[in-house]
Amino acid sequence: MSLFLCVDCGGSKTSAVICDASGNIKGRALGGPSNFAYLGVDAFTSAVKDAVSNALKTCLSPPSVDPVPLPPPEPLFAAAWLGVSGADSKATIEQITKLMTTLLNVPIGKHLTVANDTHLLAAPLQMHDDVSCAVTCIAGTGGIVVSFTQEADGHLKEMGRVGGWGWILGDEGGGYHVGREAVRQIIFRADVASVEGPAATHPAIDTLEKLVLEKFGLSETDVFELLSAIHLPDPIPGAPILPSAPVYLTIPREKRLSQLAPLVFKAAFEDGDPLAQNVLRTTSTELVEQICILCRPNALRGINASEGVLCFGGSLVGVDKYRDLILTNLAERGIVFKRWEYIDDAAAVGAKGLAASHGVA
Repeated sequence: MSLFLCVDCGGSKTSAVICDASGNIKGRALGGPSNFAYLGVDAFTSAVKDAVSNALKTCLSPPSVDPVPLPPPEPLFAAAWLGVSGADSKATIEQITKLMTTLLNVPIGKHLTVANDTHLLAAPLQMHDDVSCAVTCIAGTGGIVVSFTQEADGHLKEMGRVGGWGWILGDEGGGYHVGREAVRQIIFRADVASVEGPAATHPAIDTLEKLVLEKFGLSETDVFELLSAIHLPDPIPGAPILPSAPVYLTIPREKRLSQLAPLVFKAAFEDGDPLAQNVLRTTSTELVEQICILCRPNALRGINASEGVLCFGGSLVGVDKYRDLILTNLAERGIVFKRWEYIDDAAAVGAKGLAASHGVA
């Protein structure tokens, strides 16, 4: 039986899915975080090994109770595809490829693909005959957009990318950006009020500022305390923290921002808070502007959206109303894709796409 392996290596978990040549899932398992840039070689390899070993248990005949040892003494996989967060440079891709060819016993070449995790979301391009290109749009904790076409042998060809620079420099449309923009707009409103006086508010609707201040345990009378709460240094591993210290001092700075995203979504979509709604219009618009850069059919490596599929991935664009903001904004700019899909299981879609691409004559 030909087995096709796809591993989605993310910042919070590793997902390994194995399917047969017909795209039927035969095994799957989850492992710990595997962002290569954050973990380094040893921890990354261990996370992938654990997930794949456990996914293989149900692929053997008879099924194994214990994780299947890797590397296998004989080839098990017809092809393998790893989408790795934190893998952006050619040197990093080459380094991971060498690690994986040994671990998985898959030869370097067309049967072993290592790429950034955005590539997994483009798998629908390999599965639909009526599209010739794809744009992947990730908006989870971070954010990035990437465009693709498909080569004659079924493999994906990256055409362009915008964003994905990390929480300090970018990640437009993602959780970091939403949290950062929320704090910015709360403080900017206070700046304006210092000149014009406080604007009229409606407590039942204007909930975002209160929710954010409560999250940090701060007084509702001085929003400028947010500046210290955001900028104070990250906790030092192993250093003692006084019981009286604010909870936010135990949280890395980037998480202090990304943890605010659910509060913004609640305030905007459940409470109707105008400030929260404006935050999401701002963050989704920046993501749309990035997509528009890719959708320039007359550019050297641009794609034609009307012939393509827009592939969403990540928790934020999994929210219908946020995704609708993006699709509506794109349509207003004349960017309408032939298809769009939300992919909540990138490893499964990637495994099926891998099997389909290896069936291409």
